[in-house]
Amino acid sequence: MDRKALGSTGFDIAPIVIGGNVFGWTLDEQESFRILDAFIDLGFDAIDTADAYSRWAEGNKGGESESILGKWFKARPGMRDRVKLFTKVGSDMGIPGHKGLKSEWILKAVEDSLSRLGIDYIDLYFSHWPDPDADHADTLDAYDKLLKAGKIRSIGASNYDMALMTGALEASSADGLPFYQVLQPEYNLASREKFPAPLKDFCIERNIGVITYFSLASGFLSGKYRTEADFKGPKRGDMAKRFYNKKGMHVLSVLDEVAAGHNAELAEVALAWIIRSEGVTAPIASATSLAQIESFARAVELALSDEDMARLTAAGL
Repeated sequence: MDRKALGSTGFDIAPIVIGGNVFGWTLDEQESFRILDAFIDLGFDAIDTADAYSRWAEGNKGGESESILGKWFKARPGMRDRVKLFTKVGSDMGIPGHKGLKSEWILKAVEDSLSRLGIDYIDLYFSHWPDPDADHADTLDAYDKLLKAGKIRSIGASNYDMALMTGALEASSADGLPFYQVLQPEYNLASREKFPAPLKDFCIERNIGVITYFSLASGFLSGKYRTEADFKGPKRGDMAKRFYNKKGMHVLSVLDEVAAGHNAELAEVALAWIIRSEGVTAPIASATSLAQIESFARAVELALSDEDMARLTAAGL
């Protein structure tokens, strides 16, 4: 399996990152372990999670995903050395002061994450959401302390637009602070406005790795949502419904045709398109079954032609 360098982090990864948002939400601990084991056994090696996953689920308070991952690492001696672990800070944890990107909270939040994960360092630590109340220099100073202490190995920004990235770069340059080495935008065949061409060019020019989320549009690009009735029941149905429009249905029709030509599943084509997209290091994709993990491996091997890429790209514009 070909690997890609992740920006200037100093490490490379396999071409699909597994999303940890389902651990402790749609998957219990035992099923999470099965999915993770299968993912690693196929040669993948990068996991994306966040401190707040999955606080939105009834009965959860946040930290469930990291806690399950911590138990998985503990039950699999040596696994930590085989995996690149990404997590995030900034989302509301439901306790006053436990959110945002001010240095005081970041320095506390990282200790909480390390404790839940049961590890000594985080490979890639993301600012999860922009914080209008936090100064770039203050945020980056916290990361500078953590990098020097060896508690994190690299830093990234999730959901940052061009203005925020350039503002952070200015603060980094002015104060001699580290700059974000990875960007995590929402990006998929049906939704590309969060990673426009100027931002893509900025990342390419500065060797910033790009890890996309909602890579399958919350499952919409799997083709399982075709009618209003299809959105009833699935836990992620409400998230996928925003793609159920004229453009989204046109994307599915083109996916159908390209997938048929390769005897592939729609999700495999959608992931293969991102893997081949200029400026992208790897997509994040969640899985709730072993069949989906096996599908990831097929997506990596899927050879889309230039014509396929052009048709798919045009479909979602």
